[in-house]
Order: sequence, then C-alpha cells, then structure tokens
Amino acid sequence: METLTKAEEKIMQIIWDMKSGFVKDVIDKLGEPAPPYNTISSLIRILEKKGFVGHRAYGKTHEYFPLISKLSYRSFTFRNFVANYFDGASGNVLSFMLEEENISPEEIEKAVAEINKNRTDDSAIE
Repeated sequence: METLTKAEEKIMQIIWDMKSGFVKDVIDKLGEPAPPYNTISSLIRILEKKGFVGHRAYGKTHEYFPLISKLSYRSFTFRNFVANYFDGASGNVLSFMLEEENISPEEIEKAVAEINKNRTDDSAIE
C-alpha cells in the first residue's frame, strides 16, 4: 500500500463515504469553487493505478468504488506514523499523549477497558 497525497486522500475520503460514485458526484461533494472535471478525473485514475479504487464501465462513463477499506488505510497510516515519529514503539505514542494531551482519568480507564476487550490473549492490563 502507498501513502496518499493530501489531494488523493481528500478524494478517497469522499469515495469511502459515498461507497461508489461518478466523477461528477465527487466534484459535487467537494463544494465551491468546483475544481475542474479533468483534475478530479486524473486524481481518481491515479488512485486506481495505486490500487485504491476500482471502476465499473457504462460505455464511456465510469462508476468508481473503493478497493481498500478506510480501516485498512488508517491502520497502514498509523503504523507508518508510529514508525516515523515514535521509533516504532506504540508505548512512545501513549507516553506522548499522556504528556501532551489533557487526558482525564476516565478517558484512560475507558482506553484500558477497550484494550482489554480487544486483547487476543488472556492477560489484562491492570
């Protein structure tokens, strides 16, 4: 999987939200001022070449749909983020969040409960 540019990610967010759609649908979701059709069409074709988007052809018209889930891309992006900014250690992310963010004890308890719920082994965080 490749990292998306900001423009590609913006288009991908729209396609994920729509589940499927045409170039004109993506342009409608971008709002005013509307970008040129050819610009959005080119970005979608780039996303297709990168393997993020597929299409169904109806003559010369194409309906686009995501091939990569938003969750898969989020996981990929987060792993890269941790690797690039936190020496690959998720503990460093947690330490940073505790130091930089005003996280309440209730939020910490909720996070620990969620971690425990999602653990695959029998051990729990205490």
